[in-house]
Amino acid sequence: MPDYTLYYWPIPFRGQFVRAVLEHAGADWAEAGSAATAALRAAAPAAQPVPHMGPPVLTDHAASLSLAQMPAILAYLGARHGLVPGDPARAALTAKIVADANDVLYEMTRYNGAQMWTPADWAAFRPRLARWMEIFERTGAAHGLEAADGHLLGGDAPGLADLVAAVLWGTMTDSLPALRPLLDATAPALAGLTDRVLALPAQAALRARSRADHGEAWCGGQIEASLRAVL
Repeated sequence: MPDYTLYYWPIPFRGQFVRAVLEHAGADWAEAGSAATAALRAAAPAAQPVPHMGPPVLTDHAASLSLAQMPAILAYLGARHGLVPGDPARAALTAKIVADANDVLYEMTRYNGAQMWTPADWAAFRPRLARWMEIFERTGAAHGLEAADGHLLGGDAPGLADLVAAVLWGTMTDSLPALRPLLDATAPALAGLTDRVLALPAQAALRARSRADHGEAWCGGQIEASLRAVL
């Protein structure tokens, strides 16, 4: 049995953050697959290992623990595998970066698919997306991040904040390459960090495997189709 089992759909999106952290940590993990993920999601809360509305769900078998909600899963894995800074300030900033990433996903999918993109809506939103990029860029700049060197919150090695930033912006611009010029122009240091982190051997292997398994998909469904139509 693997150490961890991830329940998520066969797309990157929120699940990719969990995959990236597990790969970076060198964990022994497996995907439950679509059928098991759908069955778990459909089960009554009393029958779920952790009551939840939807995936991702991660089970740590050794700890007999299941967690839902991407930020909670990342907080657990970050602490478990030494990826969160030890000082309270940078630990709090790490949590803030995870929350920011979750907000970006929520906005990019029009509130989890509640609405579809139109050309007018995208034109109005594009400056807000650039602002999100700038928020990450300024966070890094405050901790010495440069296009060719450094980490989002400083330090000598990539931490949870770096993995989250790289997966957010790298996976998005891999799947939706029309957005990469905006990232390069708005947040060059963030773009450099993204490329460096995703070039690490474990991340490069995950990236290649994801492209082979998921193609160009990002969030999937009608919302992704509407997003591609306006880019």
